[in-house]
Amino acid sequence: MGSRNVGLVALSLVLGLGAAWLANGWLNNRLQAAPDDKQRDVVVATMEIPFGQMIEARQLALVRMPRDTVPDDAFGAVEEVTGKIATFGLLRGDMLRQPRVAEHLGGSTLASLIDKNKRAVSVRVDDVVGVGGFLLPGNRVDVLATRRVGNGEESQAKTILEDLRVLAVDQTASTDKTQPVVVRAVTLEMDPAEAEKLVKAMSEGQLQLALRNPLDNSRKPAEAVPVAQPVATAPRPAPRRVPVEGAGVTVIRGTDVNRVKL
Repeated sequence: MGSRNVGLVALSLVLGLGAAWLANGWLNNRLQAAPDDKQRDVVVATMEIPFGQMIEARQLALVRMPRDTVPDDAFGAVEEVTGKIATFGLLRGDMLRQPRVAEHLGGSTLASLIDKNKRAVSVRVDDVVGVGGFLLPGNRVDVLATRRVGNGEESQAKTILEDLRVLAVDQTASTDKTQPVVVRAVTLEMDPAEAEKLVKAMSEGQLQLALRNPLDNSRKPAEAVPVAQPVATAPRPAPRRVPVEGAGVTVIRGTDVNRVKL
């Protein structure tokens, strides 16, 4: 009986060790298995990131989301976003996407906020021109120019630029302010042709900024340039031959000489 019990104990140990080995192998395979293909990592903000601020790793986190619900321009790694500039204000939990960030290629962060084909131009303002201090980065404005006409006793005002984005007020591009602040300069984003028009208007007269509703992106239709109509000309008369007086032919017959006119 003793040897039989020893055999049973030995068999139990062997079976137990085998079961433990199988369980350990199964667990390791599960841990090393690739993640579910229906899910993917997405970078989101863990705190508010103001407009124009450089993004830091401590402000980001990875979350798993269904692959079908993730946009193609979303980021899948924190390292892909760290060091970029936020071109829109981001709230906690917002998904970071490529159009909302810009590369910081050196210089000031403001340079990274300018569109590729546009320029930044600063305008000197006071409490009136600056819309009472209510202008903030991200607002849209129209530019009105006033200049003297005629003998200088009359003035003329005209909207020369429309729907321009405010990049910065004074030396800040942050949008975390809510109270009006009187500033001395406003930096606007525009294309090169608009920049030339603005600089010319500054030298000719005074400027005034008009704050737009953020949902209003309408513009006046461009004025048609009159096309010069060709002037109808009468057909030139055909040249007419004028007979020359005195022209003729001299006919000689013997001693008779006669002149015959043509």
